[in-house]
Amino acid sequence: MSKEAILQQILLDADNSAAEIISEAEKQAEEIISQANLRAERNRLGTEAEIKEKTKGILDGKAATARLDSAKILLAEKRRVIDTVYERALEKLLSLEKSDALKLAENLLQSFAEEGDEIVFAVDYKYAKEVSNLEVVSEKKLKVSPKTSDKVGGGFILRGKNCDKDVSYTALLALDREEHQVEIAAMIF
Repeated sequence: MSKEAILQQILLDADNSAAEIISEAEKQAEEIISQANLRAERNRLGTEAEIKEKTKGILDGKAATARLDSAKILLAEKRRVIDTVYERALEKLLSLEKSDALKLAENLLQSFAEEGDEIVFAVDYKYAKEVSNLEVVSEKKLKVSPKTSDKVGGGFILRGKNCDKDVSYTALLALDREEHQVEIAAMIF
């Protein structure tokens, strides 16, 4: 073999080797790229799932906050309506006709007054003189205070030897409200 033929053979072998190396490198590059794409896709899917979960958590939190705020608004409205009901009831009690006011006072005195109690009228109670003349006052030997009180919410209170009894209109309505506001709210709403 001649030098040129040997040289040609070496160049041919080198070209074949280079082509094999290049082919092998391209296969490895394709595999590396394929694995990188798989990892990127898994990361993308994981990130999307994480974003969806965080978004759902945020939306659930905002929905819960909205429900709570809505419940607070509804409760405030219920309270406002019930407050209005009891304010009107107080107005009605304060403007009772004389005969109705005296019947109510008599019933309160019969039920709650004890012998020797002192009746203290509200400053603006219109029928203090008439209540003082009721039969129950003399029967139970009740005293009528010469002083009135601006702290009594309509009607009167009873001062006793052992304890005082607030039977004023505001106290009676407060007691009624405590006992019935749940029922009233259920009827109204």
